[in-house]
Amino acid sequence: MNKNLIPFKKGQSGNPKGRPVGSKNRSTIAKKWLSVEQDLKNPLTGEKENMSQEDLMTLALIKRAREGDTQAYQKLLDSAYGAPIQQIEQHNIEQPLFPDVTENDSDK
Repeated sequence: MNKNLIPFKKGQSGNPKGRPVGSKNRSTIAKKWLSVEQDLKNPLTGEKENMSQEDLMTLALIKRAREGDTQAYQKLLDSAYGAPIQQIEQHNIEQPLFPDVTENDSDK
């Protein structure tokens, strides 16, 4: 039996030099920085407000949508209401794999 095909013992890592214990994934890091709050200029009102980076980016997207950016508008709708589900219709029609071969031909 090939040595590489032997399953690992219970509790043994398949990748001992993998991600260090306690390290954060990209999603966790992004959420951390998007939630950082500071006094920023609201792009809609022009006034300074205490808001998160996520708030600022959403307001900037709203501003672009109000100025006629249809992609910004679509992204806002998708964020607020979810992106539409794309459905594909599929019809299965049974057809022989080899249309030129009949059952009688296989006996020859």
